[in-house]
Amino acid sequence: MKGHSETPHFLNRELSWLEFNQRVLDEALDADNPLLERLKFFTIVSSNLDEFFEVRVAGLKQQIESGNSGRSVDGLTPPEIFQAITRRVRRMVADKYACWQGELQPALARHHIRILEISELTTADRAWLEEFYQGKVRPVLTPLAIDPAHPFPQLLNKSLNLMVQLEMAKNGMPLKHLAVVQCPAILPRLIQLPREDARRDYVFLGQLIGHFLADLFPGTQILGYWPFRLTRNSELYVDEGDTPNLLKAVEEELHKRRRGHAVRLEIAHHCPKPVREALLKTLNLAEPDLYLVDGPLNPSRLMMLYQGSHSPELRDAPFLAPVAPALLGKKDLFAAIRERDILLHHPYESYSSVIDFLEGATTDGDVLAIKMTLYRTGGDPRIVGALMNAVNNGKQVTAVVELRARFDEANNIEWARKLEENGVHVVYGLVGYKIHAKVALVVRREGNEIRRYVHLATGNYNPTTAKLYTDLSLFTCRAEFGEDATNLFNLLTGICQFPGMKKLVVAPFDLHAKLLQLVAREAANARRGLPARIIAKFNSLVEPELIEALYAASQAGVKIDLIIRGICCLRPGVPGLSENITVRSIVDRFLEHSRIYYFENACQAEVFVGSADWMPRNLFRRIEVVFPIEDGILCDRVIREILGVTLADNTKARRLLPDGNYRPAKVPAGETPRRSQQDFMVLATPKPAAKAKEKYPRVELVASPFPKTEKT
Repeated sequence: MKGHSETPHFLNRELSWLEFNQRVLDEALDADNPLLERLKFFTIVSSNLDEFFEVRVAGLKQQIESGNSGRSVDGLTPPEIFQAITRRVRRMVADKYACWQGELQPALARHHIRILEISELTTADRAWLEEFYQGKVRPVLTPLAIDPAHPFPQLLNKSLNLMVQLEMAKNGMPLKHLAVVQCPAILPRLIQLPREDARRDYVFLGQLIGHFLADLFPGTQILGYWPFRLTRNSELYVDEGDTPNLLKAVEEELHKRRRGHAVRLEIAHHCPKPVREALLKTLNLAEPDLYLVDGPLNPSRLMMLYQGSHSPELRDAPFLAPVAPALLGKKDLFAAIRERDILLHHPYESYSSVIDFLEGATTDGDVLAIKMTLYRTGGDPRIVGALMNAVNNGKQVTAVVELRARFDEANNIEWARKLEENGVHVVYGLVGYKIHAKVALVVRREGNEIRRYVHLATGNYNPTTAKLYTDLSLFTCRAEFGEDATNLFNLLTGICQFPGMKKLVVAPFDLHAKLLQLVAREAANARRGLPARIIAKFNSLVEPELIEALYAASQAGVKIDLIIRGICCLRPGVPGLSENITVRSIVDRFLEHSRIYYFENACQAEVFVGSADWMPRNLFRRIEVVFPIEDGILCDRVIREILGVTLADNTKARRLLPDGNYRPAKVPAGETPRRSQQDFMVLATPKPAAKAKEKYPRVELVASPFPKTEKT
């Protein structure tokens, strides 16, 4: 294999992620989506960009500052990547605010959801706002002068601030000054005005404070004010090998995160150039780090307009996930699992079954022990409460809590402490590795035997996100799965070498090698004229060696369909390299999150499901678990229903072209539009007994809905 720096057939990781965020923005721009759902996507674009700058751009700037001149697999140096990112983000920001100003805000106003300027308010509204300001805003404001006696304040990451220019006479001469007013995070960014009818009118907090600035600076003339916002490096830097207490080390880093190095400055577009330049100099930033904003400074705060139950006509039709047929009416989950393996497809089948499994284990007199991994729980009281109740009921309970789940660190620390205080044995896994696996093990005494029940999943133990993310989870009591799960927890909680597994495939120990072996086997079968095909669904594809293996399989004649929501560094459809590979991305109502790997294996298909994307961090720096689907009926369901329906999507799917751009699928003339997530909701809807056999229709693994004649 030739050096990756010499392989121009890789797409850039950062630019590929930005194209994913563009697909999210496309959903905000899509007039076929309900208005408040468009607003939701619009806010997600902004929060996604924030995290991109906090982590990816921050890391890239560190490489540039350290003089790193190495090239990424796509052949670009850090400065070249940064320049390309800047160009692409500026275009995206322009499109984002054009969407707000030209489409979303006017449409919301037509439906009586308005954000008003102070000048548009009635006398009664102004009086109410002044009372609100005096009573709830002014007491928590602190005007901060900027002069030799008052250095520039240490502003928190992503906080809203006002840069104020004012004039004050001294010795009869007018002198100009700059000051900063921080908008406290405890205050809502949108102030809702009182209304007796169904109208929903708001004023931005920044405008409210700006209107009363003279009250904060008496004896001065306010020349102007401009909202601005900093984005800081938010990566945690914890040396696990040199810290006696990981929890305390992560807590200390969390305090530093709020004041990390600035990486981006966003400011109102009408801010005078001298003021902008002064800010950039103070923050050690340059012109490429500056983004002029013509609209709300932090659009993610507009999510407030979406929240609540108002305006149902502007939302997706509600969907209440039913209990999976395999568990419907089953009061004894352990007995149901003993009958056969059970596969759940979330959010189309209710996550309540997972909660019932855990809660049932806490009160079952025959359950001896419960062990589970916790990555992002959201602090749901039903999950952590079940573990604490189990201790009270005499069970041995172990929770492997990942403290470094990005941007959930504080939440996980809080719940780790509560679990410990309530008698749960809490551990933080292996030094040097994030615990990203999703595994729960229940050990139960049944007569004279011990039986182990295992729950394995692609998504976190978080009932809230389980309603928003598409995931798979499996219940099984197969002996080999139970033995593997036991060995996995012994590895995470004790001191031992990786023992090897019978059924589970575990990163960073053997997953990468296993995937390479499976891809190579398909290539060998194709060369021998045997049926060969690969279908893989995950969030990101970055790992160079696996990409090279897929290229080799394509060249051997293997048909490869990749369903990748986010980053993809592979170039599909390149003659002589990847013409047998298609890549599609689906961005829709629910966040595509399940990871499924299908290998034809000469008509003896193998299907694996798990927590790992095909990225270096997942394969080499995290504990991930991938597991086979061994029940023939469930395997067929994954292939024919889940993968088949997904591949048939010709409405929300977008095709990756060789140049890195995406193009929407096109509904062939005379064919019915197919929207996979809508189809899954229909499939999950309970049917009369007479039609029960139609619940899981066989859907062939269809050909690509994308025209073969498309050119870049």
